[in-house]
Amino acid sequence: MTDRTPPRLLGPAEVRSLASELDLRPTKQRGQNFVIDANTVRRIVRESGVGADDVVVEVGPGLGSLTLAILETGAKVTAIEIDETLAGRLPRTIAEYAPDHVDAFSLVRADALRVESVPGLPPTALVANLPYNVSVPVLLHLMSLLPSLRHGLVMVQAEVADRLAAKPGSKIYGVPSVKAAWYAEVRRAGVIGRNVFWPAPNVDSGLVYWRHREPPSTAVSREEVFAVIDAAFAQRRKALRGVLKPLAGSADAAEKALVAAGIDPLARGESLTITDFVRITESLQKVSS
Repeated sequence: MTDRTPPRLLGPAEVRSLASELDLRPTKQRGQNFVIDANTVRRIVRESGVGADDVVVEVGPGLGSLTLAILETGAKVTAIEIDETLAGRLPRTIAEYAPDHVDAFSLVRADALRVESVPGLPPTALVANLPYNVSVPVLLHLMSLLPSLRHGLVMVQAEVADRLAAKPGSKIYGVPSVKAAWYAEVRRAGVIGRNVFWPAPNVDSGLVYWRHREPPSTAVSREEVFAVIDAAFAQRRKALRGVLKPLAGSADAAEKALVAAGIDPLARGESLTITDFVRITESLQKVSS
C-alpha cells in the first residue's frame, strides 16, 4: 500500500466537468445527488471504520466521489450502479484519478434491490450514499444477501436515519428500526449539510453506522418474524391483540400467543424489541399448530 499513489478526490469543478461531459441530468427518480466535497467523503469513510483489510460494497457510486475516498484507505471496492451512463464512465474515472488502485475496484451493473450475488471476495463492509427513495429496502436486502458484512455506514435522508436508529418506545420506532436490529446494532453517526451535494437536495441527510450481530437464535424464519413486524406496525394505534388477529386466526388466539410470549396483549408494536417479536412469532406458530 505504501508504494501506491493515493487517489485524487473529486471536488466541485471535477464533478461538474464529469457531469457536463456526460450531459448528465440528475434524476429524482433514482435519487441522484452527487457529493462534491472531498472533506465530506473522507468523513464518511472515516466514520465507517473501513480499512485496508476491508472488501467494501458501495451502492450508487455515481460519478465516483465516495468510491475514490474508500480506495484511499487501501480497501477493495465493489460498486453497484444501475445507471448505464454513470456505470460506463466510472471505470475510466477510477483509472484517471486512482491509477494505482484500478486492481482494487470492480463494477456490477445492476439494480441493488435485485442483485442476487456480488462477485469476488466476500464483502466485509457496506459504505454508500444510498438513493433516498429506496434506502431502507436496499440496506435490508444487502444485509440479508451478504452475511459476510461486518459493519458499514450509509448516508440517507435524516428522517430515515432517525428511524433506523430509533429504540423501542420512541414515536419514530417502526418497521425499519426493528428489521435492521435483526442484522445489526445501529446508531446515528452525524449530519450532512445540503450544500455538499449537487444538486442540493430539499431534505437533510444523516449518517447511520451499523455493526453486524448474529440474528436471534430461533426455529422460526426471518420471513415469519418480519411478517409479524409488518402486521404489528400496519395499524400503529391498535393493540397487538387486534392487529395480530389475522395471523393468529382470532383475537383470542392472538391474546393467548402474546400471553405465552410474556407480552401484554394491549401493548403496541413500538414498545417491543426484535427479541420480543421473535418470541411472539414462536408463540403464534404453537397456537396455530
